[in-house]
Amino acid sequence: MGMSYVIDAVRTPRGRGKAGKGALSGIHPQELLAQVLNTLQQRQGFEPREVDDVMAGCVSQVGEQGANLARSAVLAAGWPHEVSAVSLNRFCASGLQAVHFGAMGVASGAMDLVIAGGVESMSRVPMGSDGGGQDGNNTHLRERVFQVPQGISADLITTLEGFSREELDAVALRSQRNAARAIQEGRFAKSLFPVKDPRTGAVVLERDEFPRPNTTAEGLAALEPAFTALGGTVVGPKGETLDQLALAAYPRAKAVRHLHTAGNSSGIVDGAAAVTLASERYVREKGLKPRARIRAMATIGSEPVLMLTAPAPASQKALRMAGMTARDIDLWEINEAFAGVVLQTIRTLGIDPERVNVNGGSIALGHPLGATGAMLLGTALDELERSDKQTALITLCVSGGQGIATIIERL
Repeated sequence: MGMSYVIDAVRTPRGRGKAGKGALSGIHPQELLAQVLNTLQQRQGFEPREVDDVMAGCVSQVGEQGANLARSAVLAAGWPHEVSAVSLNRFCASGLQAVHFGAMGVASGAMDLVIAGGVESMSRVPMGSDGGGQDGNNTHLRERVFQVPQGISADLITTLEGFSREELDAVALRSQRNAARAIQEGRFAKSLFPVKDPRTGAVVLERDEFPRPNTTAEGLAALEPAFTALGGTVVGPKGETLDQLALAAYPRAKAVRHLHTAGNSSGIVDGAAAVTLASERYVREKGLKPRARIRAMATIGSEPVLMLTAPAPASQKALRMAGMTARDIDLWEINEAFAGVVLQTIRTLGIDPERVNVNGGSIALGHPLGATGAMLLGTALDELERSDKQTALITLCVSGGQGIATIIERL
């Protein structure tokens, strides 16, 4: 097995995921990804026909994000029709899973050059638009395991771990402050490119639109819990509420403490990102200087009601594969789906919090579901170079009870 090299990584700014209000809400998701493809090509100068495959994560694959979005994006980019493409869905890990599949392809020798990433236009195709819910509405499956929405799982984790509202809000405040500093210092500039209207060429968004740099602890504390009413929704076959179904699986919790709010949970945004991956053979023949190599990749399943606890075991699995420990990782990108997930992962792995999400995360910047994993990898790579560090681990929780982790090493 050969190496898989990261040649470059780019992303759009994240736009607010509100129809008619977010700056990217007027751009078709195929066009967002097409601009990512062309930006990578223009930066590196490769011939598009040399690309063996384009792999793109996307969660809500319906409507404008259906019909194999990745293939349409290749065509929208004006690339040769010989360039193949595939869309995939591992929920929030989709963008990073695309990177994994691409890295496997080039490391195995089956491919030489792959573009891998993801896209999600949450303003145009809202979360849940595919109608599948938690389990594809399979009532027989619910007799075996009755899954609950992620917000309920996040609050259940917080209850079981004993985290306080103040601890959750502290994660959110740090995310906002770190993101504000990163934006002010231009730490995202290497990967960011301005999105343009595909018809007029006018720039519609140059910088991340979602962060709230003026966020305060007092403002966060004033927000109401987001999932209290949802927890009281009756959905069970015997009239159980979602909270009751969660407690049936974890009776030791006794009651679900609803502590996550709009301020300490990830934001709804639009965006796209991708990474160029190359084989040893391609790097050698083209005389390229890779920015990093993929050192280890891992996925793992976890209990599907609690659902969001797999970043820790996925990270441990990747570390074992790399022959490393958590102390060997210079930078951690733990997706901020919910503040409780970040705290639980840090506690389980014994990570120094100062190495985690140093430039903010999805609480401040937003979480464009299918794109986030690829965005986090690019952010980690840029920060390794900026701070002259060597290794980073990127990990995300996944709906349905899964986790993903990737270790990259700067070259």
